[in-house]
Amino acid sequence: MVENNENSKKKSHFMKHWTEIKVVDTWQVFKIIAEFVQGFEKMSKIGPCVSIFGSARVKPGTKYYELATLIARLLSEKGYGIITGGGPGIMEAANKGAYEAKGTSVGLNIELPFEQHINPYVDRDKSINFDYFFVRKVMFVKYAQGFIALPGGFGTLDELFESLTLIQTLKIDRFPIVLVGSEFWNPMVEWLQKTLLEQFNNISPEDMHLFKVIDDPYEVVDHIDDFYKKQILKPNF
Repeated sequence: MVENNENSKKKSHFMKHWTEIKVVDTWQVFKIIAEFVQGFEKMSKIGPCVSIFGSARVKPGTKYYELATLIARLLSEKGYGIITGGGPGIMEAANKGAYEAKGTSVGLNIELPFEQHINPYVDRDKSINFDYFFVRKVMFVKYAQGFIALPGGFGTLDELFESLTLIQTLKIDRFPIVLVGSEFWNPMVEWLQKTLLEQFNNISPEDMHLFKVIDDPYEVVDHIDDFYKKQILKPNF
């Protein structure tokens, strides 16, 4: 009888705790909605943009920092706004390029325990803060006319494969995806080709054409610009 009472108390404790979690989750929905509303209202007014991703750990003066700055500057001169995560490294470099070209420089910032702080090259009226990664990712995709991924970590890969999946499954319209830095990306591309496609047949041959690896910054910009000589500039969904 004592054992049954102990089990009953334990079960009651767990159920109470789980009920409290459900209540918190319900109220959390309103915060999520607020982030979507804020993001949609601000981003819809900005115009055509290109999202640029890459490591937050890259330092000024290094190869890919300077490459990101140049690419963003060239895109801004073509009339595209630049969207980044608003932080340091490649994000800062891309915002810097837009800033130097007097273009639109957007930062979709998220608070993290390390690495992330808003960089000084984001337009003050185009800095948007997010608590939820998934809301932030919607903003990256919905308003991007192209994705450019430079060498990065888990976050960069997350954004890349999110966009590839959405295009592959026809959830969004196709847009240019460029991987900058063949020394970094070619081993991954080889794995996709030989393992995912040829060995396991987990993707289709045409999926390998959803992105392009390019090293030359001028070719990167031309690839995106040429795409929109034939396509309408509009949000992706």
